[in-house]
Order: sequence, then C-alpha cells, then structure tokens
Amino acid sequence: MTPKQKKPIKKARVKVDFCNMMSEKLGPEGITPAEINRLKAKIKQADRSLREKRDDGKLGFFYLPYDIKIKEEIKKAANAVREKFENFVVIGIGGAAPGTFALHRALKHPYYNLLPENKRKGPRFFMLDNPDPESACALFDLIDIKKTCVNIISKSGETAETAAFLKIFWKKFSLVMKEEKLKEHIVIITDRINGALRPLAERHGLMSFAVPDNVCGRFSVLSSAGLFPLAVCGVNIDELLKGAAYMDTMVSEASVWKNPAYMMAVLNYISSVKHKRNISVMMPYSDALKGVSDWHSQLWAESLGKKFSRDGRIVNAGLTPVKALGAADQYSQIQLYMEGPYDKVITFIKAEKFRQDMEIPSNFNDVESMEYLSGKKLGMLLNGQQAATQETLARGQRASMTITLPEISEFTIGQLIYLLEAETAFLGELYNINAFDRPGADAGKTAAFAAMGRKSHKDGQKAVKNLKSKNKYII
Repeated sequence: MTPKQKKPIKKARVKVDFCNMMSEKLGPEGITPAEINRLKAKIKQADRSLREKRDDGKLGFFYLPYDIKIKEEIKKAANAVREKFENFVVIGIGGAAPGTFALHRALKHPYYNLLPENKRKGPRFFMLDNPDPESACALFDLIDIKKTCVNIISKSGETAETAAFLKIFWKKFSLVMKEEKLKEHIVIITDRINGALRPLAERHGLMSFAVPDNVCGRFSVLSSAGLFPLAVCGVNIDELLKGAAYMDTMVSEASVWKNPAYMMAVLNYISSVKHKRNISVMMPYSDALKGVSDWHSQLWAESLGKKFSRDGRIVNAGLTPVKALGAADQYSQIQLYMEGPYDKVITFIKAEKFRQDMEIPSNFNDVESMEYLSGKKLGMLLNGQQAATQETLARGQRASMTITLPEISEFTIGQLIYLLEAETAFLGELYNINAFDRPGADAGKTAAFAAMGRKSHKDGQKAVKNLKSKNKYII
C-alpha cells in the first residue's frame, strides 16, 4: 500500500519556476499551456502507470521516507562509529556513492576534514569510488588503519572496483589486528539476501544493512546506502527524510499544474520531442550544491538512456546530462549556451538564504569598477549573477527553469532529492521506457569482468582479446 499522505504545510518549501520555459517569455522557442494540455491523455496514462507500480511495491524509493525502523537502527549504529573512529571511508562506485557525496557536500562544512575534531564532532570522511592507484595510495598516507572504519556499499557485491578495495582494506586490517577485532572496522551495505557480500558479512560477523530489493542503486541515497554514512558524519537523517516525505505530498498530485515533478518532466519531454533539446544542463549557484549535479548526471544517464521502449521498439531515448557550476561556469560555458545550438534546457538551482554570508568591505571606492560592490554581500552577488544569467538566456530565447531552496538544510535537500527522483520516474513513463534497469551499463560491467580474467566470463575474455588485437588505427 502507498504510505498515507499528509497535507503539505508551507514550511521551507522548495519551489520550481518554469516561466522561462514558456512562450510568454521565449516566443516561438517556448512552450504554450495548450501544448501541455494536449498531452492530457498521455500525462494521465503516465500518472496511472506510476501509481500502479508504486502501489504494487515495485518502486521502493517512494517508500524510503517512511521507513522508521531502519532509520532508528542506522542512527544507533552510526553513533557508535562516530564515537569510536577517527576516519570513515566509504567504498562504492555508482549507485549511492554520488548521492552520498552530494549530500555530504551540501550539508557539512565545505572543509569538513580540515576542521579540528571538537568542531567536526565526527570522523574524517573519505570516499573511494574510482580505482585510481595514486588516489588509493595517497589515502593510506593520511589515515591510521587502526582508527579507521570502512563502509562497503554494493547491492550486487560483484562490482569489481568495490571488491578490489574490500580485498585491499581487509589485507591492511589483517596485518595489524586479529579477525575478531577486524570485524568492528567494516560495515557492509548490500542486498538483503543475494550477492557476494551478504554471505561474507554473515560468515565474518560484520555489521550490515540491506538495500531494499525494489530500490536500484541510483535511487538509493535515501536508503541505508546513503543514510548510514551521512549519519556517521552527523547529518540529521530525521530531517532529511521529513523533507522527502514533505515533497512526496506535492509530487503525489495528479494535476501537472500542481505537481512540480510532473511539470518538470513534461517540459523536458516537450522540449526534447518538439524542439530537439536533448541536452540537460544542471547549474547550481552554490558550491554546496555542486555534488547534486554530479549525482543527477548518473540518475538521468542510467535511467533515461535506453535503446528499447517497453513495447520492444528501438527508440534510443535519453537526455544528455551536463554539469555546470554558477557563477564560475558563466565564464566558461554560458557563451555556448547563449549563442550555440538551441539544443539545451538549463536547470538552475539556487538558495534564497545562505548559512553564512560575508560583507564586501567599503574600500577602493575611488575605483569605479569596484565601488558599486561596497557594503553588498557575497550571497547577493552570487544570486544576482544567477538572476542575470537566467534573464539574459531568456532574452536570447534559451530555455531554462529554476529550482529555489529557501535555505540549504536537511529538510530542503530531502525535498530536492525526492523531487528529482520523482521527475525522473515520470519522465521514464512519458518516454515509455524502463527507467529502473541498466542493460547497457551491465554489459560494460561484464566486459570489465572479462578483461580482468574472471573465470565465469570466458566468452567475454575472447572478445576483449580480439579487441586488443585490432590495432590498425592506433598511431
């Protein structure tokens, strides 16, 4: 059954402004209300399909804000890790890794690891999500292995990169402690029953949490895969989930004109189908929110990039996600967005209020190019740049929408994550594709197994060998 919804209250609500997608602002390059209304039947069918999948329990991410029991277990375990360890290392690739990193960056001090312990109030946070040998070796220059807890995250337990790091850390731990002690330093987050890590965790008595069966990796940041490492670092996961549940009340509206996730999806759908705008630029005007665009890139690439429709037709669907950061990328990318091809939709994200701000001093007032800044604040400058960029793009008939957070907090970030997940799910329904599988990515993973000599992938090994032999066009 679908969790019972409460009526939303107007508290720190995340809002979506899509004025600069519409014809009133963009002229013929914009979208009219009539175009949206003509999709009424398609929107109704997509809504019905999504609700059926949700009610059938197939889309577990919808239920994550309401899992009170696992939340309390996570908080208890996380507090124990916080009190005991100096370093906390998250190991995972894809899946929840970008989401965990994004939320840590959004909600913790930007120089978290450099703070003294009494201000940080938790272990230093590190993430290994790429098997770069130099980065891996450098980490061991910084940490004392005896004072380190490692969180291994892999639903399948078969990801080569994660498995490699598990083997490395296990060896490092075993050189300085006995196995009965070692188990205190490793936490496993994996499938409830299946996969390679579950029996390993049980055999060695490791602390473990499960990712729900009906939640795929890129939608799992609000599951134990994201909540546990965030709780270890002191993020208020109660407020995070409250924010997600609050957004759920809004994205449960059937009317596209009342549902921000549906409206964003519909606008992106029309833009891609009618206007051939197949590039989606996410541009937060906040260093804290930069990681959100990294996570969103995976969410859209894996969810929407599909060769086949649900009825088996070749559609080669997908919107190409591009990451940008305001105001820095105004000086490196906006020229293209302003005068290049009309093939992009820019989604700005901004915060109305910053947790800290800094006044610009009233000096150098004899320099005309500096005087106007005196007495203003950096937050005003940053948001002023966003507003100016948005308006300039609109005057050039370039499509954009803006997601506004009243502040950056656990409550608003929970809303933002849930909003973007719901939008993705609905967009998949509009395209008539399965937004929750990843056959292309799995094929690449299989090839990687073969390249590394996994015995169960001999056929793939032959293919890799043949590929290596074709060096005709290598200079």
